[in-house]
Amino acid sequence: MLDIIRHEAVTEIRLARPPVNALDLELLRKLRESIDQAVQSGARGIILSGAPGMFSAGVDVPALLSQDRAGVHAFWRSFFETCSTLARSPIPVVAAISGHSPAGGAVLALFCDYRVMAEGAYKIGLNEVQVGLTVPDCIQFALRRVVGTYRAERLLVAGAMIDAAEALRCGFVDEITAVDLVVTRARVWLDDLLKRPSHAMLATRRIARADLVDVWANVDALPIDDFVEGFFHPQTQTTLQGLVAKLKSKSS
Repeated sequence: MLDIIRHEAVTEIRLARPPVNALDLELLRKLRESIDQAVQSGARGIILSGAPGMFSAGVDVPALLSQDRAGVHAFWRSFFETCSTLARSPIPVVAAISGHSPAGGAVLALFCDYRVMAEGAYKIGLNEVQVGLTVPDCIQFALRRVVGTYRAERLLVAGAMIDAAEALRCGFVDEITAVDLVVTRARVWLDDLLKRPSHAMLATRRIARADLVDVWANVDALPIDDFVEGFFHPQTQTTLQGLVAKLKSKSS
């Protein structure tokens, strides 16, 4: 489910759950463990990458729809825990967005320090509204601090999916490059950052990210129960079931 590649002081964690790196409980657990292990092993930076053309398609919706309420709650708590792990990482993390990154994939990228995206027709965005889900304030906060309040509102309320060029223009990503150079450019940014005196750089980073860490420090204080209730809203269930039926039709 994950490939771990070591680039000297930097650990690359590559999502490897074909065909679209959909997020399920096991993948999220392994991702948290890999981040912790990278830190404990002395890595000075982390790159989170995906497959060429697909960073992550977000939540494994068909699998989630098959769960009862307890299973759904367990999944969303795990997802929020993963966001918290990224937000609180004591070392810099770069998202190497190697292709499409809707919904949950885009959310994970928001909690990284820097985002490099493959240029071209690849899309990124928090399109939850399109599938009947409400974006909770703790995730909206992460987007607001990246693109600004007004732009975040426009993107979130519309559930907009934007291409790489537009993502760069509005600040959703920091850099775009050819799909085969995304990880390379992520390494260049990290390697340059790591040339700074580590004590000063990391202390300054802690101050700069303190607002994000404060919001995500206590997972139990986050609105997971409300989000689960929203997931089971009749309109949401109908929309998600329709999405899964459409995906099955395309695959057949």
